Amino acid sequence: MKTYKSKFGFGILGFITIIFGLIIGFMVYQNEPSKAILSVSGILLLVYGFCLHLNLSTEYTIADNGTLRIKCGFFYNRQFEINKIKSVAKSNNLISSPAPSLDRIELRYGKFDTIVISPKNKTGFAEELIRINPNIENKLAEMKTHHNNGNRGTSP
Repeated sequence: MKTYKSKFGFGILGFITIIFGLIIGFMVYQNEPSKAILSVSGILLLVYGFCLHLNLSTEYTIADNGTLRIKCGFFYNRQFEINKIKSVAKSNNLISSPAPSLDRIELRYGKFDTIVISPKNKTGFAEELIRINPNIENKLAEMKTHHNNGNRGTSP
């Protein structure tokens, strides 16, 4: 069994921090009562803590029995059969998913299903999946090869 932690979502937490700062700043600018500012700050702190919890608790476990377990906080805990995964590719998809970071990969499985995740070590994660199921198309490796070929000035 091998566990991969999720990449930390600095971009998402940074965005949330800016939004929360603007809300509190606007309330101060409008001379809102201190109780209102403290109440809103408390609520925003809880939301921020929840987002931080999701960042720190998200993990992807590849089990010896051929399953991938994806756990994100206390809301999301699912298992997938690795032999049903068809491909792994880089993703810019912003859909809600068990991927706290915006540096994401997409797993295609079943007939039309996908899951977007963000392991820290994307390459190692993909290699481990492919070790279990050699039929998985590794589009991460293809992108790297095309990118490297372009840097050397050779045609693909």
